[in-house]
Order: sequence, then C-alpha cells, then structure tokens
Amino acid sequence: QLQSNPFPQIPSSDPRSGIQSCMPFFRSAPSCNSRVLPRSHREQLNAITSFVDASMVYGSSPSLASALRNHSSPVGSMNLNSQFWDEELPYMPFLPRVQAHLDPCGPRNSTTLGPSSRSPLLENTTSCFHADSRVNEHLGLIVLHTLFLREHNRLVKELHQLNPHWSPETLYQEARKIIGAIHQILTWERYLPRVLGEGAMTRLMPPYQQYDPDMDPSIANTFATAAFRFAHVTIQPMVTRLGPEYTLNPKYPPLPLHHSLFASWRVVEEGIDPVLRGMLLSPAKLQTAGQMMVEELTEKLFQAHGGMPLDLGALNLQRGRDHGLPYSSWRRFCNLSAPNSTSELAEILGNSTLAHKFKLLYGTPHNMDVWVGAISEPPLPGGRVGPLLSCLLAKQFRALRDGDR
Repeated sequence: QLQSNPFPQIPSSDPRSGIQSCMPFFRSAPSCNSRVLPRSHREQLNAITSFVDASMVYGSSPSLASALRNHSSPVGSMNLNSQFWDEELPYMPFLPRVQAHLDPCGPRNSTTLGPSSRSPLLENTTSCFHADSRVNEHLGLIVLHTLFLREHNRLVKELHQLNPHWSPETLYQEARKIIGAIHQILTWERYLPRVLGEGAMTRLMPPYQQYDPDMDPSIANTFATAAFRFAHVTIQPMVTRLGPEYTLNPKYPPLPLHHSLFASWRVVEEGIDPVLRGMLLSPAKLQTAGQMMVEELTEKLFQAHGGMPLDLGALNLQRGRDHGLPYSSWRRFCNLSAPNSTSELAEILGNSTLAHKFKLLYGTPHNMDVWVGAISEPPLPGGRVGPLLSCLLAKQFRALRDGDR
C-alpha cells in the first residue's frame, strides 16, 4: 500500500522550497484487462495509437480524426487556421472554444513571455493548436506538425489532379497513407540508425520480411516509461532561431527552452521558418556524466506558466517507480550482466566516479531506477544510447514494424 505521503519532501536547499512541500505527480491510469490474474502486475493505459502512423497529425481516435478534417473540402483537406496565416501558408487550427479551459497556451503575465516578445497582445489572442495532445509542448513540435499538415493538403491537391474521379474520402485516406509512410521512412531509415548505431541496428533490427500476425505491436511498459525518455538528455537549453540566410538574426534571438513551451503565439508572430532553420543546424546536446539533463528541464520546466517549476528528471524517475521498473531486472531481460557491486557497475558505466555517486544515492545497484541507469551507460559506436537502451528501443521498434498489418 502507498504511504500517506509517498513522495519525499522538497529539501530546504531547493529553490522550490517554501512554494509547496512536494512536487505534484499523477500516477498512470491502470488498464482494465479481464485476463489479468489477481496477483499479476498492472499495466498502464495508453491514450494514443502505438503505431508509427503519423497519428500526431491525424489523431488517435475516429472522433479527433474527424474533428481535424475539413468535411466540406472537395479534395479531402485538413482543417486550417481561420485567423492567422504564415504569409501564404496555413497554420493548424486553434483548439475549439469549448476546450478553452484546457488551453495551457492561453494568456499569461507579460513578464513570463521571455525575449523577443514584440507583441504581448498577440500572445493573449491566440490559443493552442488543435492536433495531437503533445503538439503545443514545444516550438519544434508545432513546426513539424505544421509541416505535415501542409504536406497533407499539398498531396490531396496533387492526387486530385491525377485522379479527378476520386472522392474526398479516398483522397484523404490516400494522402494519410503517404504521410504515414513518410513518418515510417524517417523513423526506421533516418532516425533509428543514428540512435542505435549502425552495428546495433544491423544486429537488432534485421531487414523487414513481412507482417507477423504473432508480433504484439503495443507499447511496452518500460519503453514508454523509461527507454524512449532517453531523448530528454539530448535537449539543448536554448532554442536556436535563424534568419533567412541560416545565420543569427537579432529579430530571432536564441530562446531559453522554458520560454518555448506552450508558446503557440510565437509561431503565429514569427512563422515556422526561424525555428525550422534552427532545428536543421543545431545538434542534439552532447550527453556527459556531469550533465545528463539541462537545468532548463530540471529547474525551470513550465516555469513560464506560473506556479512551481517542475523537474523532468524527477518526474521520469518517479514514473519508473510508479510502474515498478528497476535497472538490474531490465539488464537481465536483455541478456546483459546485472551489476551486483559498485565495481561491476563502474565497469558497465565505464566511470568509477559515477558508480560511486550511485552507491551513495542507492546503497546498492539493485535499487537503481531503470531510466537513470540506462541513460548513464556509454553509447555504442555510432549511436546515442548504450546496450540496455539499444535493446529496449530495438525490441519496441521491431515489434511496431513487424506487427503492423
């Protein structure tokens, strides 16, 4: 049973002390599965489709997919923003007014807007964009989702020229399949080899053969809870925005990360191009043992929205504990050695100083959280993750590929 206060108090040395006694945390909703035996563990409930199918553009339910479509379009287009345009190019629509109470992009105090807030009034007249639930979290996500939306609407027009007899429904579905295919090509051919490394990719992700009806494509507990959260340690503390010549421009100064969260008004004010140029030229953060995650995420998460700033690292750790995921067990699951001592942990991490820090924190390697242990392993050649993460990521993405009919 949970204790009456299962979360540790915020220490007096933390800047958050005095605001609240502990950091808010919501436990995962358990799935309802009649096949679960009385004494077996529970699993989390996923709210979005597991497939790599561009659901971030089209939604994960028939109701959201329908709400995002322009049903009066003769060519199967997606809904567009009726208030603002990026010169001659469209934005995603804003959230419906009926959902305004759920809008974290709404009006804020002008002191929280950050640099380059040339039009605070605009910030108070825009709202979150309407798409997948994560679209507004970061400027980069808004930019990429906008690109996919524009590409869908470009494709349906091209398809209509080639097939004038197709119905709006056929045009919509065919364009959606193409966008999904683009999403899959980017994931397996462009992204995963650079994350896993070519050697691990070849070993753990053999060439695709055919659909396997026995493969379970659902999202594994440890993937969503820990493994795919490795990317949090690759995030830069500043969002680079560049001018038309891909150079620094005083109109678009580098933006502290916490000022780029739920900031849809910035895209409306400046267009998607400055952020897109910055994304193209900015590398991921180099992960080091001395700085796993930048302070923009550990000390200032959602600070621009008022209230207590959150700590993404702490939330990741607590999510792993919520789901009961220890580091050693998942090392054994991947047929890797599970450390029993500080010296064995130091050998796995290639860093005795870090291993001794974990000894002071956890007492024994068997108490280590899977997320912090996994991100601490040195990356494999040509990749961004170590042996445990390469195993967990490859298992999940192979299941998503081979189990997708």
